[in-house]
Amino acid sequence: MSQTTTYQEPLVSRYTSPEMQYLFSAEKKFTTWRKCWVALAEAQYELGLTDIVTPEMIAELKANVNNIDYDIAAQKEKEIRHDVMAHVYEYGLKCPTAAGIIHLGATSQFVVCNTDLIVQREGLLLAKKALLQVISNMAEFCDEHKDLATLGFTHYQPAQPTTVGKRNTLILQDLVMDLNYLDFLLDNIKARGAKGTVGTQATFLDLFKGDHAKVRALDELVAKKLGFSSTFDVTGQTYTRKHDMKLAETLAGIGSTAHKFAVDLRLLSNLKVQEEPFAKNQTGSSAMAYKRNPMRSERMTGLARKLMNLPQNFAATYANQWFERTLDDSAIRRMDIPQCFLLTDAILKLFINISSDMVVFPKQIEKHLRAELPFMSTEKILMEAVEKGENRQDMHELIKEHSLAAGKVVKEEGLDNDLLNRLAEDDRIPFDLDSLLAMITDYTQFTGRASAQTTDYLTEVINPLLQKNSEYMGEIDSSLSV
Repeated sequence: MSQTTTYQEPLVSRYTSPEMQYLFSAEKKFTTWRKCWVALAEAQYELGLTDIVTPEMIAELKANVNNIDYDIAAQKEKEIRHDVMAHVYEYGLKCPTAAGIIHLGATSQFVVCNTDLIVQREGLLLAKKALLQVISNMAEFCDEHKDLATLGFTHYQPAQPTTVGKRNTLILQDLVMDLNYLDFLLDNIKARGAKGTVGTQATFLDLFKGDHAKVRALDELVAKKLGFSSTFDVTGQTYTRKHDMKLAETLAGIGSTAHKFAVDLRLLSNLKVQEEPFAKNQTGSSAMAYKRNPMRSERMTGLARKLMNLPQNFAATYANQWFERTLDDSAIRRMDIPQCFLLTDAILKLFINISSDMVVFPKQIEKHLRAELPFMSTEKILMEAVEKGENRQDMHELIKEHSLAAGKVVKEEGLDNDLLNRLAEDDRIPFDLDSLLAMITDYTQFTGRASAQTTDYLTEVINPLLQKNSEYMGEIDSSLSV
């Protein structure tokens, strides 16, 4: 069947990087299975099973890691309904000398679980690299706009001004939290190792004639050969699915940060103060030619929504693993683990793309400030009036009276905020219009330590973090296919 007559996964066809896609390919999966079998045979030989495993067998296995006949494996799986044993059979055809020792003493989850953990580790490293690029982009943006005063919002209502840079440090800090959780997961990811059918290592104990020390050494040596520093201390047939649950929660955390950032940017775009990049030939609407829709942020919102909802599947799967293992984890993990990583990849790709070239409109920002600052400057006006000898309570009542009247005009008549004019025309208030305007001309007097906080955070936290992780920094293709 052609691509036009069967469903195509959008995460693959539209949104994700070739590097992340490859991690969940058949080639990656089955060649890694073979590397697990090689590691097992090598460890068994090195620990003394030289009467069963020979150097010639190991060399034959190594030489055929990438030599897979997928048609034969698929035919055998259709016949016996077992994917691992189908590939044991096919590998054996390529390695006739070693055929008898492939998968020796192991259960299917020896290759399945260890391969899953290898792929997850590599996927987390790809996500880390992309996340660091987002952090770098956002840090540059924060630094560039640390002094640019902008209207703050609480409850999406106008509030005390902040700066564009400071506002974006809020997202930057959340991204750093995401990185910390991701690093914790990377530091604690372990191999399943060689644990046997239900995790008791009974078959390996038989192979090593009851030598417990050799069986423990086998577990550790296999893990080392697969690139892990340790194994899960105990397992059933599989490694605990609690790990998958924590994996999903960590990746969903990145999704939640991206979701907040994207929604904020969509709101700012509506206010015409900050926008995502807009391609030269991009079309915002099929009917309204003038529109600049925040399409990338909208896409990121949708993808993040999907990612944020996946952890509940992993929690349910973990909670339903009866005793040593039940197979209801298999089908859902085939879908959800790749989707977790592909969604994270797609989201970070968008995040890099957007954060690399965001647009800010200072004049529009100033327009919003001028519309609201007269209200926010009333406390300053009140205090300066008191310094001139006026009674605080009297001034408070007068300012409140004019503020309510000005607000009514703005809301009910759609006119500009004329509070300062009203105050200047009131002889009871000791300021003319020029004096009142002077009180709000310097916007930075309303932003407190926003600029300094931004500088401190970038200097004390972000710059050292990026320097510490410089080995993971590199060019990432964030171009979008659609």
